[in-house]
Amino acid sequence: MKPRFVVTGTDTDIGKSVFSAALVQALRARYWKPIQSGLEGETDTGFVERMVPASTLPEAWRLVTPASPHLAAEIDRVEIDPDALTPPDVDAPLVIEGAGGALVPVTRAVLYADVFARWRIPVIVCARTALGTINHSLMTIEALRARGVPIHGIAFIGDAMPDSEETIATIGNVRRLGRLARLDTLTPQTLAAGFTDGFDLADFI
Repeated sequence: MKPRFVVTGTDTDIGKSVFSAALVQALRARYWKPIQSGLEGETDTGFVERMVPASTLPEAWRLVTPASPHLAAEIDRVEIDPDALTPPDVDAPLVIEGAGGALVPVTRAVLYADVFARWRIPVIVCARTALGTINHSLMTIEALRARGVPIHGIAFIGDAMPDSEETIATIGNVRRLGRLARLDTLTPQTLAAGFTDGFDLADFI
């Protein structure tokens, strides 16, 4: 079986797409973002494609409004069917990136964590290392576990904060996969170097 992972986070704008691109590159995987909200500027799929050409798959829904998917769909007058969100069948490793945090609403009745529970694909929780990360990380872990979502581990993003990272891994009873340092310049080369410096590829195979 080729590895498949869902990448979620403790919040929005913490670097999930950067980590996802690094993992896609390292695994020679395909990338899929089920729902893209906001089309102005470079989308997450566009960013990953720029970092890892020919790796991305089309989103299931593309929403113009930059908001939570449930609200963006309502404003755009689009109806999202969560049951139709099915991971694509590809002959390669697959990295799926959610939106914002694990409890972001897909519709008024369904959260991303509920969709992850149905998929049963191991989830990687991305967490920034800044102040507040212990609380946000442990709440995310609890919310996923409450739904029976399998958690592969936690990946930190930012400057090293050894005590916070160890505390989350220990109390949350999750594997600390590593840390992706902030990259001043994002290129395929710096992305690959950052992943190699911060992670062991064997943890994802």
